[in-house]
Amino acid sequence: MRFILRHRDKVPDWVARFTASLSVIGVLTGTLFFAASLTPSLLPRTYVMQALLSGVSLSAGYGIGVFASWLWAYVGLPSPPARIQRYILYAASALCVAVAFTFLWQASGWQNSVRELMELPPVDTAHLVRVGGIAFIVFVVLLAIARLFHLLFRFSAARFDRFIPAHVANVAGALVAIAVFWSVLDGVLFRYLLRMSDTAYAQVDAWIEPEQALPSDPVQTGSSASFVHWEGLGRRGRDFVTGGPTLEDLEAFHDGPVMKPIRVYVGLNSAETIEERAELALAELLRVDAFERSVLILATPTGTGWLDPSAMNPVEYLHRGDIASVAVQYSYLPSWMSLLAEPDLGAQTARAVFREVYGHWTSLPRDRRPALYLHGLSLGAMNSDLAADLYDIIADPFQGALWSGPPFRSSSWRAITDMRQSESPAWLPRFRDGSIVRFKNQSPPELADAEWGPIRIVFLQYASDPITFFETESFYRQPDWMQYPRGPDVSAELRWYPVVTMLQLAVDMGAADTAPMGYGHVYAPSHYIDAWLEVTDPPDWTDAMTERLKMLFAR
Repeated sequence: MRFILRHRDKVPDWVARFTASLSVIGVLTGTLFFAASLTPSLLPRTYVMQALLSGVSLSAGYGIGVFASWLWAYVGLPSPPARIQRYILYAASALCVAVAFTFLWQASGWQNSVRELMELPPVDTAHLVRVGGIAFIVFVVLLAIARLFHLLFRFSAARFDRFIPAHVANVAGALVAIAVFWSVLDGVLFRYLLRMSDTAYAQVDAWIEPEQALPSDPVQTGSSASFVHWEGLGRRGRDFVTGGPTLEDLEAFHDGPVMKPIRVYVGLNSAETIEERAELALAELLRVDAFERSVLILATPTGTGWLDPSAMNPVEYLHRGDIASVAVQYSYLPSWMSLLAEPDLGAQTARAVFREVYGHWTSLPRDRRPALYLHGLSLGAMNSDLAADLYDIIADPFQGALWSGPPFRSSSWRAITDMRQSESPAWLPRFRDGSIVRFKNQSPPELADAEWGPIRIVFLQYASDPITFFETESFYRQPDWMQYPRGPDVSAELRWYPVVTMLQLAVDMGAADTAPMGYGHVYAPSHYIDAWLEVTDPPDWTDAMTERLKMLFAR
């Protein structure tokens, strides 16, 4: 920066003016944040992801440096003499540049430390020129927004200063600037984005694939005999009811008798209200004699209404097709957008469906009703967990639940993790004696201290899943799951840095579904098989059949 200021005649005027306006302390702090952003986190990054992360990290560091400089001067702390300041500045600049070059040199190696764990081919370069260019653009855009905020603040404070004391005027000016920016972000940009997304995803949900014909089997939901219209199922619902193993698939795997699995789905447009959709789900279950099966799974979909085939298909093999599954859609938006737009809708739907199904299930003789299980992935896991509380089921509990990739906001998951046995890691806790709750990842299930009790709950989670292990507290402290020993899919090169680690995990969340199968937020059928075996304990099942089933899904 000082070189540019000394050679103004050799650079464009706008470059000289821009660099002259920058805070030296801010630039140095931002450089350190930029360097830290190159270190590995939970998932591999593309150069675009890295560039966006580095640009935001540079901006955050710059802002912290500017604020620290202002605060130092504001509280009146002494400053060293100008000559000493110069030497300190030179030393700090040299140190920051050295750190940046060291981190840049190691960037591709750090990414490969993650890619190797996930069995991905190594990268030869970190595309540093592209990363630097895009990061600089991001920094300039965010700096412009920050300066616009400051300009609005100063303008408002100057107007208030005519009538009230200066300090009060500054507070009032800041409140005005915050109110204006929040109104623009929440009232204009976010709502506009939400309307556009709502329209787009509604069209996607309504789209019927040309090759998807109306089911001819009257037992299938959406058929002419069904209480649920084909068009009202939505795209995810149509995929669900027409997917899964066929009778021929099951017969090819099993030697003995099999049945065709029952899949019931009620789309968002199948009825007007949550209660009506829940009642429709029960009516459809009764129509197809779902309560005559040995197993009934109450599945809560993700925000888009999707149910993971990697979870639903294997369990139908495990029980020879003698199984029924039911799900009710509550949104067609992605999970994060569904949470922002209607945060309680998923939990309300899960409670209504559970109330209807569980109410009928408890009215049946205990020896003539199916084993009842709950399931959900991601946001579906959190909402499924909220479907019932202990007081609803304590007199007559359901048999168990499998919740995979529980989001970090899941209160029950968080409480159980915090109460884990002290010697167990946060990424694979052991809760009490393991008779009620167990955790599972890619490894074979561990032996618990006690046998299963009357209800079996399994959390399937990967240590590399940022949806599960994101923490806002990583802004200022190291998360427990970063302590050693670490999960088998977490790089040993990962380090905690204030602010930057939280930004890294936030970027990881956006890419969680792009991870290879068996890592991140993409759960593999083989791991679901082990988890379902723990939860449902299918009769007459052998280890040899487990290996055959895993090989089938691996193909």
